[in-house]
Amino acid sequence: MKLSSILKSTLLAATFVSCGLQAKPVYIATTAIVEHPALDAVRDGIKETIIKNGYSGDKLKFTYESAQGKPDIAGQIARKMVGNKPDIIVAIATPSAQAVVSATKTIPVVFSAVTDPLAAKLVPTLKKPGGNVTGLSDMANVKEHLALIKEFIPNLKVIGIPYNPGEANSVSMLASIKKEAASMGIKIVESAAPKSSDVMIAAKQLVGKVDAIYCPIDNTIISAAESVVKVGIDAQVPVFAGDTSTVKRGAIAAVGYDYFDLGRQTGDIIVQILKGEKPGSIDVKMAKGTDLYVNPKMAKRMGIKIPDAVLKRAAKIIK
Repeated sequence: MKLSSILKSTLLAATFVSCGLQAKPVYIATTAIVEHPALDAVRDGIKETIIKNGYSGDKLKFTYESAQGKPDIAGQIARKMVGNKPDIIVAIATPSAQAVVSATKTIPVVFSAVTDPLAAKLVPTLKKPGGNVTGLSDMANVKEHLALIKEFIPNLKVIGIPYNPGEANSVSMLASIKKEAASMGIKIVESAAPKSSDVMIAAKQLVGKVDAIYCPIDNTIISAAESVVKVGIDAQVPVFAGDTSTVKRGAIAAVGYDYFDLGRQTGDIIVQILKGEKPGSIDVKMAKGTDLYVNPKMAKRMGIKIPDAVLKRAAKIIK
């Protein structure tokens, strides 16, 4: 065989090997504690951003699993994902993030929709956390939330909050609300709902004791938001929320994040890692951008009028 033919064969073989290496898809394993509109939107925003950055078709393997609201299943999913050795594990919401972080110290982990990453012990610091973990927090401005409810009810004295005491993010948010409410002369009455099936009972226990019910950014409560809304309609107690997706499902109003956009912000972090940055060198980000959503139909059904000033500045009015 001539030298030129040998060189051509060698180059051709090298090209095939090179193409084969390039064709290996990026493997992103994604999990969430439960399926509900806000967390589903995070997942979809993440995937869109990854695809828009060139990881699409046969260049991307993107898997998703829900823990169905059960921390023990979240642990099983985390261990299985670690065994599958993806390039990055994405954990949506605090319980799933805690499970994944406990399961690996080597695979890059990006969390999203986590209220308080420090309290959840996901990272030791928000600035360049080190190790294999970083992500995005959806810590809410509870002062703004309380001020909104007070616009609807100027003589507001007591707010009822159903929550899951087993969710670290919910406990952290409740503590923040209590502190802020005390400074505004508002009393907080809490009602525990450890499971989605407990949410309606927890909401009913607040009837007759509160001026309004507030659904915090709590995955257990949000997954059963319609139960709280039903109690609000039946008892004529206005229901507000900490996330805008719950307004679409029946809450009267909320100032909150667009969770699809929050997913896109998380996707930007994932792309940084895919391009070679270490998770531990990337600061934990705080979610950006809030909107005011209102639902006039549900306000009427719960016996309250939306103030004109609120309607005028609403980013979205649910029809």
